[in-house]
Amino acid sequence: MLKKKGLLVGAAVATLSLVATVFTTTSAKAADCADYAQFGKYNATVKVFAGIRDPEATVMTNIFKQFTACTGITIAYEGTDQFETLLPVRVKGGNAPDIALIPQPGLVATMVATGKAVPISAATRSNLNSYYNPAWKSFTTINGRIYGAPFGASSKSLVWYSPAQFKKLGVKVPTTWAEMEAVAAKFKAAGANPWCAGIESGAATGWPATDWIEEMALRELGPKKYNMWWQGKLKFSSPEMQGVMNKVAAWLGTASQVGDLKSVATRRFQDAGVPGLKNGTCGMLQQASFYASMFPAGTTFGPSGDADAFYLPATNAKFGNPVEGGAEFPVAFSTKPAVGAVQAYFSSPVYATARAAAGGWTSANTGVPIDTYKDPVLKAVAMQLQNKSGAIVFDASDLMPSAVNGAFWKEITKYYAEGKSMKDVAAAIDANW
Repeated sequence: MLKKKGLLVGAAVATLSLVATVFTTTSAKAADCADYAQFGKYNATVKVFAGIRDPEATVMTNIFKQFTACTGITIAYEGTDQFETLLPVRVKGGNAPDIALIPQPGLVATMVATGKAVPISAATRSNLNSYYNPAWKSFTTINGRIYGAPFGASSKSLVWYSPAQFKKLGVKVPTTWAEMEAVAAKFKAAGANPWCAGIESGAATGWPATDWIEEMALRELGPKKYNMWWQGKLKFSSPEMQGVMNKVAAWLGTASQVGDLKSVATRRFQDAGVPGLKNGTCGMLQQASFYASMFPAGTTFGPSGDADAFYLPATNAKFGNPVEGGAEFPVAFSTKPAVGAVQAYFSSPVYATARAAAGGWTSANTGVPIDTYKDPVLKAVAMQLQNKSGAIVFDASDLMPSAVNGAFWKEITKYYAEGKSMKDVAAAIDANW
């Protein structure tokens, strides 16, 4: 899974699903290594730990092979579905990885507070300044020092659909919220759930529903109040956020929209839109751009393909069309030169271009030629992410302190699984500030 979230802090450690991959030095032609000379040559192993698992993990680690062949740096990758639970334990126990790919700036701050994380290397800082919207720098700047540059990045502000099902119902891609509601009504009239939904994700169960609240908060309240919210200056129990949460309850929190709510709590997020979109049992899925990797091999994307996506419409015209983004940040726990070289590689156009060419992934790195993205959906997402002057906000729950983030996942799940009211959900989350 291309990580959108980490895992719930304090969750019981269940049976691990680990992907351990080691790449050793192989021969490579000098001409093939020209782009890699900037990273130097070493005889070293760098341990990288993350929540990225198959099928994404295999694609990602295959990209590392050329780097290893040209630099002599072995990248030992380990992926787990218990990443956020295990990382603090390992760091506290003196067994920190050389680099952790952390998808939550809040967790980055927690790791910095341990005194074990180190600021980004000079080469990584240069890449960050050269190739990214300045907003990305702010997400991991703590006490004036930067701890991570984006690895993969995604847009959360998308709705997935089946062009064939839209054509069958005689509807067009909506550009306003009212038009989207009209499409939903068409699916309901045809006997389908207007919306596909699933929030189960192991110890991170609930995170897709936090995205729905974030998207609504951004649209209803605008970027300024959105930022106040994740900073704790606007509580979940505030009238503004209660209005947002109740709008989400009406949109994606009723049986008439998503079907049985308890089933939403137990349905894997990976399965939420597959095969429902294809067979027409549900109409639309609000999910991030990385959901492209969840469709079966051979799926074609675009207006005439098997699946496509459109921008989730605004609800308040005065805030325009802002984008909620997400990313993993490679945070180092070692000052060894080889570790800095790997971190620089991860933030460079060299890695990002190769990974983008493999498909199912997007980057905020402006050094990646847009034509590298063959998928029309991902190309559109990449253009949003590469905009150096556009309004980009980060996933709010990932910016919150880890305890609040974890409570957000847990409590919103109770709305679906137990029928807990949004008012009580909000109070329970606020108690963790």
